[in-house]
Amino acid sequence: MIAATTHLRNADPVLANIIERVGPYNLVAREPSFETLARSITFQQLNGKAAGTIFARLKKAAGRRFTATAFLKLTAEELRGCGLSRQKIASLTDLAERVARREINFRRLPDLPDEKIIETLCQVRGVGVWTVQMFLMFALERPDVMPLTDFGIRNAVRKAYGLADMPKPAELAMLAEKWRPYCSIASWYLWRSLDAQVGI
Repeated sequence: MIAATTHLRNADPVLANIIERVGPYNLVAREPSFETLARSITFQQLNGKAAGTIFARLKKAAGRRFTATAFLKLTAEELRGCGLSRQKIASLTDLAERVARREINFRRLPDLPDEKIIETLCQVRGVGVWTVQMFLMFALERPDVMPLTDFGIRNAVRKAYGLADMPKPAELAMLAEKWRPYCSIASWYLWRSLDAQVGI
């Protein structure tokens, strides 16, 4: 990680200042599994605390291990009882069925390039590029993922670079060229720069 932060410091003085204030890179990774992607789907477009409660109920309902097989044994009534919407149930069911049919193999994902993983997982109902990018960053720990549509990153860039407006994805892409091949690490620092305890 020293190589990554050294590159980012040298490539971008604004990011160098953020790295200095935030401190050491400390990403908390998740296992690249069915449970992790199911958690991401559950958390989409929901308040973090509410989503956490729903997912905790879902895991409890599934039993000892939260796998695709365990999920598929739950009835629609049980899933609704956990607090899941019809849309979330449809997405999670589609994911679980694809895993059961072996169209998605989480053990093999680490061997695939980013683009192939995005292509594979975006076939799941309700899963878009941003969700897969989060999976690439936080589960597979890929170093050069740049979520151009992420609100938090765009907002962090607006503040850090003193922009009048939120940068458009194309503008962010141009800025991110200097961060490669460590866009994931740059993104993590930009998110952390928004935390209250870090300050501006």
